[in-house]
Amino acid sequence: MASLARVRVHPVKSLDPLDLASASVLEDGGLTLDREYAIRDAEGRYVNGKRERAVHRVDSTYDPREGTLALRERGEDKSGQSAAAFHLPAERPAAADWLAGFLGYAVSLDHDETGGFPDDTDATGPTVVSTATLETVAGWFDLPVESVRRRFRANLEVDGVPAFWEDRLYAGEGEAVRFRVGDAVFDGVNPCARCVVPSRDPDTGEETPAFRRTFVENREATLPAWADESRFDHYYRLIVNTTVPEETVGESVAVGDDVAVLDGER
Repeated sequence: MASLARVRVHPVKSLDPLDLASASVLEDGGLTLDREYAIRDAEGRYVNGKRERAVHRVDSTYDPREGTLALRERGEDKSGQSAAAFHLPAERPAAADWLAGFLGYAVSLDHDETGGFPDDTDATGPTVVSTATLETVAGWFDLPVESVRRRFRANLEVDGVPAFWEDRLYAGEGEAVRFRVGDAVFDGVNPCARCVVPSRDPDTGEETPAFRRTFVENREATLPAWADESRFDHYYRLIVNTTVPEETVGESVAVGDDVAVLDGER
């Protein structure tokens, strides 16, 4: 039986993840804490892994109980006193100063608690993948599963299903497939086109050789029969983007929730 194995959010867009036992669906479609903060440069552009390799070397830890963000350069001794901690949102300017000092140019740390700063502004709901998919992709590159999990940065991870099960959660262009997680319903809309970030080691930013080519070859070769191939203008796509029906706002998802496709058998 399909069930929710992991709820993962990224309190600061492009920085490290936080696993939660449960999360609420917010007004604009995002999950509690997910991408609630974003780093921007002086021109207002996101400072993320697509544009700034140095973000891989920022070791960030967010404590939701204390509301604190700890920042240090990755590789520093975590048992020492080297991390700088900031209470958010009150100390956003100080956290931005730390990041500016690390990156070498001025940045701001923006805040949006109504739904965060999603990567896909048309499909702002949580992203979905299966555990078996991550395990399969890890095998293509002989990588640890957690490395692949961090590279692709999905919100909801479903267990008890085969690899690429999430390819059941979209249909033709302009169509949606409705599915349920606990008491919350979501509409799957498309397989997510990927950027350069998954090709890099999440700790160092080092490139995995021939990552995109290897991924594309394997993705095409293993595309399941239930996937709508018309949605693949290229095969560098993985994880499903979603939208959130109005009735789902305020609902919660939790590890252990049953997961089911509602729009017929797919």
